[in-house]
Amino acid sequence: MLLGFPLLSLAIWVPILAGILVLATGSDRNAGAARVIALAGAVLGFAVTLPLYTRFDSLAGGFQFMEFAPWIGSFNVNYYLGIDGISLLLILLNSFITVLVVIAGWGVIKERVAQYLSAFLFLSGFMNGAFSALDALLFYVFFEATLIPMFLIIGVWGGPNRVYAAVKFFLYTLAGSLLTLVALIYLYNVSGGSFSLLDYYRLPLSFPAQILIFIAFFLAFAVKVPMWPVHTWLPDAHVEAPTGGSVVLAAMMLKLGAYGFIRLSLPIVPDASYYLAGFVIALSLIAVVYIGLVSLVQADMKKLIAYSSISHMGFVTLGIFIFNVNGMEGAIIQMISHGFISGALFLCVGVLYDRVHSRMIADYGGVVNTMPVFAALFMLFAMANVGLPGTSGFVGELLVILGAVKASFWYAAVAATTLVFGAAYTLWMYKRVVFGAVANHHVAALSDLGFREFLVLGLLAVAVLAMGVWPNPFAEVLHVSVSDLLSHVSQSKLP
Repeated sequence: MLLGFPLLSLAIWVPILAGILVLATGSDRNAGAARVIALAGAVLGFAVTLPLYTRFDSLAGGFQFMEFAPWIGSFNVNYYLGIDGISLLLILLNSFITVLVVIAGWGVIKERVAQYLSAFLFLSGFMNGAFSALDALLFYVFFEATLIPMFLIIGVWGGPNRVYAAVKFFLYTLAGSLLTLVALIYLYNVSGGSFSLLDYYRLPLSFPAQILIFIAFFLAFAVKVPMWPVHTWLPDAHVEAPTGGSVVLAAMMLKLGAYGFIRLSLPIVPDASYYLAGFVIALSLIAVVYIGLVSLVQADMKKLIAYSSISHMGFVTLGIFIFNVNGMEGAIIQMISHGFISGALFLCVGVLYDRVHSRMIADYGGVVNTMPVFAALFMLFAMANVGLPGTSGFVGELLVILGAVKASFWYAAVAATTLVFGAAYTLWMYKRVVFGAVANHHVAALSDLGFREFLVLGLLAVAVLAMGVWPNPFAEVLHVSVSDLLSHVSQSKLP
């Protein structure tokens, strides 16, 4: 609560209410009104999150902007919200990406326009709820609610195999989450009837109980990240999803898994987190190397970027579980950077697909000759994906590697291979699509970016460069929150 305004509630409910208004416009005869209302709701939803940053006290520990109201009194379930520096950045990223997705789909989606736009607005509100919930059951409700809009986005507006991809996405992520609910109910009982996460952080749990709870959390969050080997739903979901769905899936929904590790696993079960860290690190390094190699052989641009996301998220989980400041801050900054870069790359593929209706690399060549502005922006995002200094992709990867060196030289050596593999698959794709002579009449007929496309990609380009050149505004809000988290986890009784 700030100056009488419940900012976190506004961040959650403004996009949801806007989504309801968009649905109320009805059929596609009112598509223009639906687009205007959706854009207004997304912009307002982003605007109400800005005071969270400007008023955030980066020197204060604990949670800020806290809100509390009874919800289900008989079970002591409360509408309990609050954020630290970690959740602050994710809320800002989510609200920003929602604006871009609404603009990006402005003239592309022709059928069920209101339903399409409202799904993204609902999804934005649900994710902000998950990032700000301090009640365990409230977190679980928002966490699971995100599945519904994305299931519809893939299943209704996706490609030829959209139903298969949507069902696979839903089943994987739902099945992984069911044991989490069991763990939360157990914690509710041992805490004396509380769903407060802050109460869970102080519970003196036995080591066997911590191991079982960690496994329950891990199954949910590892699927959501996704970590190897439970990653197979992601390429299918990305390939079949519409461009906006791929953007939000990569930029935001994957972050829910990593956020779950940070907000639930590490502080609630620190002993188990330490004990099983080597296992998580091993899976993370496999993702970095193996999935990087898998990316090299992809013929579909969307599938290549999807596998690239798995590899980069392996960097995130590595940074989280090496338990030092550089690694943790690098992981969080990598999450924000990956949101910008992966979203931009999927939008670039969407620009080409809208014109040629193909995602296959072999169907392109010489795009720079007909789309020079697009080629320049695409190059920037490709270089950021590689981790070029001066772009946002460099900052997080450097911090994680520095943190990994402190934990083990070999962790850092294996993790650093992502710089090689990332350059190989990203730049090879870019070369085949953009450089050379005009490959065919489809490429020859291409037109360069329109205003709407340039606006969306231009804003992401500014974000990628700003974070790469001046990362301090992103990093300074993290220092105290990360230090507090690591201090709490370091109280683990294990060496």
